[in-house]
Amino acid sequence: MLSVPRSGFSNLKLSMMNLSGLMKPRMTLAALAACVVLAHVPGQAQAQVTAFKQAIAEHASDDRELARFYRENGFSAIWTGEDDSHLARRQALLSALANAASHGLPTARYDVDGLMAQMRNAKTPRDLGQVDVALSKAYLQYARDVEYGLLEPRKVNKEIARKSQSRDGVEYLTRLIDGKPAQVMKTLPPSTPEYPRLRKEMLRLQAVIEAGGWGETVPGKKLEPGDKGDAIVKLRNRLIALGYLDRSSSRRYDSRIQAAVQQFQADHGLAEDGVAGATTLQELNVAPEKRLQSVLVAMERERWTNFERGERHVWVNLTDYTAKIMDDGKVTFETRSVVGARDSDRRSPEFSDEMEHMVINPTWNVPRSIAVKEYLPQLKKNPNAVGHLKLIDGSGRVVSREGADFTQFTAKNFPFDIKQPPSRRNALGLVKFMFPNRHNIYLHDTPQKALFARETRAYSHGCIRLAQPFEFGYALLAKQTSQPKKVFHRYLDTGRESQVDLEQHVPVHIVYRTAVMPAKGRANYRRDTYGRDQQIWKALQSAGVELGAIQS
Repeated sequence: MLSVPRSGFSNLKLSMMNLSGLMKPRMTLAALAACVVLAHVPGQAQAQVTAFKQAIAEHASDDRELARFYRENGFSAIWTGEDDSHLARRQALLSALANAASHGLPTARYDVDGLMAQMRNAKTPRDLGQVDVALSKAYLQYARDVEYGLLEPRKVNKEIARKSQSRDGVEYLTRLIDGKPAQVMKTLPPSTPEYPRLRKEMLRLQAVIEAGGWGETVPGKKLEPGDKGDAIVKLRNRLIALGYLDRSSSRRYDSRIQAAVQQFQADHGLAEDGVAGATTLQELNVAPEKRLQSVLVAMERERWTNFERGERHVWVNLTDYTAKIMDDGKVTFETRSVVGARDSDRRSPEFSDEMEHMVINPTWNVPRSIAVKEYLPQLKKNPNAVGHLKLIDGSGRVVSREGADFTQFTAKNFPFDIKQPPSRRNALGLVKFMFPNRHNIYLHDTPQKALFARETRAYSHGCIRLAQPFEFGYALLAKQTSQPKKVFHRYLDTGRESQVDLEQHVPVHIVYRTAVMPAKGRANYRRDTYGRDQQIWKALQSAGVELGAIQS
């Protein structure tokens, strides 16, 4: 690391070479960075060093981690030295900042023009120190944004119960100095398989938008096999533009159009009946700009979950109404799910925790919110209502309803717990999967099996209901016994509540992704069930994110 030379005053200058012919922004910035040189000027060397270091100390003082790094390194330059390592850092940083939009980040946030002007106008040791700190701050801002996200999740929506992640600034700077700068910049974004696929889809959609979109929307409320006419032509053309149908001149809703519609429905979480009903037409007519918003939001969400997810983990995508067991990045079990209803007090939150055990033949301990909002009003009208539930007093005794007057109680002073004993009619079904958390959310069976046949499945009080809970349990137990089904049913057949611990805890991630990129096939999109993505998009816009044009 090179400090200000003792032999003379260091003045940061840009050479006078003509850069106007370099048309591409990335090339221009790299060329400018390559032209930064330190020219010796006669003067008091020690005074120059002191001025340089004082400037660094002053301008880094508002960032505790940055100030610590400079202090521990003797206030030496990170970016503004003469040698090749400093040049490589400048080039790598300016290139990354100029191309921040390729990660769905706002280029203006990093003020590349301002940095270049500051570098160009540096004439004193103090100026040079200020430039060094400015470049360090820009680097730390970009590094944190591209690795862990622009936004604080819980500030956007309190139901996104994820803490903002960050890495210590000293660690970022140490990695930069110890490594190859260009490679360090490449390792900052999430390394998940999904992230580069989202970036690829972003570029594809930007190209579609630049080319004019997907053409005319499809009119009507319902189109089905056998139909003919102008609406079918527009449906055909839309499917061709979306990549679901080869070029055709057919004006009839034939088998090829039906197959294309079915594939589109599969990719968008719709009932795969091959009929273009109201919901299918609505999704077909979504503009590429709207899809691009979903992708940009998904990239931000991917940064929020940029942590070790576990070689084995459970992945619950609320918008997809599925729960999956993932082993080494592959889906080894998948089942349909029912998630929280759209009501403000019933929506399923987003968070991660660890599954510790399952309870077979569970008792349902009715949450107090449900007890006082739903069951107390019924008990006030009829003390014998909801007879399948038991009232428990503070001593743990069952309360007789004989002669009870529930009208005297309110939501605040209702003194009883409500429980439902184990049975096939139990609201939790015959098994629940526990990952203790402050939200009181878990995965469980349900007696309401008919809901799983529906296209949209947002009906619960917040917990996640599983269509195949027994098979889910077998898959979890298979890691600790050679006879998972036998073990499961041994507990089930007793009819008694039993806790079965998982020898190895399994991370559970409850996520919300409206844009998902499979390893093979087309992009998959889902509807914004709770409107959270729209909130995130507005927050991203406020932070300066734009839909943008094709990134070079």
